[in-house]
Amino acid sequence: MAALKKGRNASATSKPWRSLALILIAIVALTGGMFASGHTTPRLGIDLAGGTSITLAAVPEAGQESAINPTNMATAVSIMERRVNGLGVSEAEVQTQGDRNIIVNIPKGTNSEQAREQVGTTAKLYFRPVVATELAAGGAAPTPSATGDTSAEDTEGDKATDGASEEAADGTTDEGSPSASTSPSASATTQGRAVTEALKADPTPSATASGPAEAGTGPSAPAADGAAETDNELQAQYAALDCTKASVRATAGDGTKATDSTVACGQNSQGQWQKYILGPAAVDGTDVDDAQAILNTQTGAGWTVTMDFTDEGSKKFADVTGRLAQNPSPQNQFAIVLDNEVVSDPYVSQALTGGNAEISGNFTQKSSEELANMLSYGALPLTFREDSVTTVTAALGGEQLEAGLIAGAIGIALVVLYLLLYYRGLSFIAIISLLVSASLTYVIMALLGPTIGFALNLPAVCGAIVAIGITADSFIVYFERVRDEIREGRVLRTAVERAWPRARRTILVSDFVSFLAAAVLFVVSVGKVQGFAFTLGLTTLLDVVVVFLFTKPLLTLMARRKFFAGGHKWSGLDPKALGAKPPIRRTRRHSAPAQTKEA
Repeated sequence: MAALKKGRNASATSKPWRSLALILIAIVALTGGMFASGHTTPRLGIDLAGGTSITLAAVPEAGQESAINPTNMATAVSIMERRVNGLGVSEAEVQTQGDRNIIVNIPKGTNSEQAREQVGTTAKLYFRPVVATELAAGGAAPTPSATGDTSAEDTEGDKATDGASEEAADGTTDEGSPSASTSPSASATTQGRAVTEALKADPTPSATASGPAEAGTGPSAPAADGAAETDNELQAQYAALDCTKASVRATAGDGTKATDSTVACGQNSQGQWQKYILGPAAVDGTDVDDAQAILNTQTGAGWTVTMDFTDEGSKKFADVTGRLAQNPSPQNQFAIVLDNEVVSDPYVSQALTGGNAEISGNFTQKSSEELANMLSYGALPLTFREDSVTTVTAALGGEQLEAGLIAGAIGIALVVLYLLLYYRGLSFIAIISLLVSASLTYVIMALLGPTIGFALNLPAVCGAIVAIGITADSFIVYFERVRDEIREGRVLRTAVERAWPRARRTILVSDFVSFLAAAVLFVVSVGKVQGFAFTLGLTTLLDVVVVFLFTKPLLTLMARRKFFAGGHKWSGLDPKALGAKPPIRRTRRHSAPAQTKEA
């Protein structure tokens, strides 16, 4: 057994190149991924790059404290992200802080006043009748006839039915058509969405199936369902509306009252932007009592979105759907508008009087949950109060980054100086290990920016600086164990292997404690402090990787070199300087001389 164990140890220590090759491959692969992604520098946080940080506090309605919950807060974050994106902002951050705060970090180059106005106001959700719609680019196709006859190239049809109707009728009379009078050929060539007591969301509600006969000339059909008759000013706004531009989308319909007609933008399932003329709001978001994303396995409809209306909302909904169902396309469509942006534009073919609705067809789990969250937001008894606004200029951010880098450089210089003075030749191994650790940290941070949105802020830089001491401490633990073995009189190659098990345990325990502290701090903290905890935890894990896969194998190789193995006075492993005992020598056991019996 002892011989077998000795053989294993010899095999492990004789092939340190394996570990070195493994970590080298990892570094090359990560570096290649960094350059391939095009993100060769870590993403900077707002305190380093400059920008505006807005803190919003959730304020529930009287008696609705339970409305402040993770689901509602996540929905609010989603809405605010849409608003920030509407401003054309890139690399903005919207995240919860604690259980009732939301932090919005907007980088430099954005109008801070406009951003504050956008994210600080309560979201407005309305159901508005569609007067006209067309693709935002490429012009409009001819308006369909009153029978709603369409082609497969123009539209993917949807269907809406009353909950009291039979499912068989739902699947035959209206499938794939905007009205019950659609021709059989149109019904056969379109893709339908089955809806029970509901609107049905059209994946491509555009002027390729309906809308003005000529691009930019405005709607040719009259306003429907009580919508104010479109005047010249509204038609001019519609003709000039370019929804492909983020700045235009952000301001489309601004200042319009719920009782007035308006213009708006929306995106269909193909990712194309469309523009709309919409009538006055017929149903408010607060009339929606609840909305959920449900996987409908009974009818095979897949992911659907169900809506329940309040008593007042049910009456409004039944009245407006009854009138819309009598109109040709697109005047039988209903736009669900959130913050002046159309998030869905279903159509109806009959009055829906059941007080609830189900939108189905071509939904994924994610898209159905997003729509359900948006519908729910109109009914959330939450508003948000602006608690604080912090503006960081790019110059100040640059100064902070420079100060952080200087502090890091000073820390590294002091560690290197200490290693050179105390460990001499051994400091070469420690310095190379520090460089490997720094390279891995840099590359991983650069990759984490585009993958998980990690931003290097000033506390994160502090975490990286603290990690320098943690990493150096691991080297020192191992080096001192090796030197202790030499003091006991063992040769270097034996000392390196005997010292490793004890040093390994100490390093793992120390790093585990550091990582545990970082993990706890990350969980219980909020905001920028999490950046410190994340960086500290990341560098602690990398310390384990570097010590096991690089430092230990490299020292094993160096122990075979005469400079270290011979105990050169500049190697840091000179037995005389360390006060070593005489070398341990094995003594042979001699057998006692045979006794002779005297005659």
